[in-house]
Amino acid sequence: MNTLIPTPDAIPAAWGWFQVLLMLVFPLHLVLMNAMLGSTAIAAYAVLRKDETLRGLAWELGKVIPFLIAFAVNLGVAALLFLQVLYGHLFYTSSVLMGVFWLSVVPLLIIAYYSTYLFDFRFPTLARPVAAVLICLPLLIFLAIAFVYSNNLTLMLNPDVWKAYFGNPGGTLLNLGDRVLPARYLHFIVGGTAVGGLFVAVLGRVRKGMDQGVREAAERVGMRVFTVLTGVQIAVGFLFLAALPRPVLLLFMGGDMIATLLLAIGLVTALILLMAGMARRVWLCAGLALPLIYVMSFMRDFVRDGYLKPHFSPESLQVVPQYSPMVMFIVVLAAGLAAVVWMLRKASSALRTTRK
Repeated sequence: MNTLIPTPDAIPAAWGWFQVLLMLVFPLHLVLMNAMLGSTAIAAYAVLRKDETLRGLAWELGKVIPFLIAFAVNLGVAALLFLQVLYGHLFYTSSVLMGVFWLSVVPLLIIAYYSTYLFDFRFPTLARPVAAVLICLPLLIFLAIAFVYSNNLTLMLNPDVWKAYFGNPGGTLLNLGDRVLPARYLHFIVGGTAVGGLFVAVLGRVRKGMDQGVREAAERVGMRVFTVLTGVQIAVGFLFLAALPRPVLLLFMGGDMIATLLLAIGLVTALILLMAGMARRVWLCAGLALPLIYVMSFMRDFVRDGYLKPHFSPESLQVVPQYSPMVMFIVVLAAGLAAVVWMLRKASSALRTTRK
């Protein structure tokens, strides 16, 4: 047993409750993150092109991106909460080992958030180089934050690497020696940008207040990004799968029937999405993308459990029943969901109007 792994804290209810909540909110967080990343990338592309229609698309996306950041962060907090309940002793340790980079996420995110607001509110008066800086800066920050998260979540899965702390106790330890890290990071970025392209295409369909040429550009560019990157993502997915340690890989090769079935469903769905993207079937793609993200999230869970099997399993967590906090949590969760629905309706209403 790895003696560097801290003893996990007791939990107030059976671990399955927290697992269900994690698997419920994490894919929704992914959807918003993907929409945020893809929208920002397409807005940057649109600004850099000398085309007035694309410039209009960049501004329309600029109005949406701050909302996406806000909602993605809030759902991300919920996902991290449930992750910490189940895997806190591992996650906190990896976060401390790379603490300098981990703590940098908050100021970087604030800078990105402020930059997107400047891009939105000052857009009509911005020269193209300034607009390009204001939208490319958050894009680079999102890519950097994704790299930090990929390092943390892979470092969490490799307690045997933690001994490197004794040679690097300054909080700057990254998991760069892990051969899975590049494929995992690329898998997230490519897939996220693809789904973001689909979001832009859907936005072009539903935003009736946008100029017709801008709406058509949103659908055209968004579906092109989605289709091309979906094809790339299938190839990257196989690279990611091949890079996994053999015991984890074998889970998806018949070692676990559910994991194998999820892989088959994910591959078939991705191929259908690729064909639907080529045909520019926007609503079919949108209808299949969310279930696919859930399938991929469940596969991610199998990967995590496969990595940690020699060290830890959430089933082993001690339960010290405290049902009143759980009841209070559920009540607050319901109230929070109601507030989110209200905010979404307000945001949707605001985005239907075109800012003069």
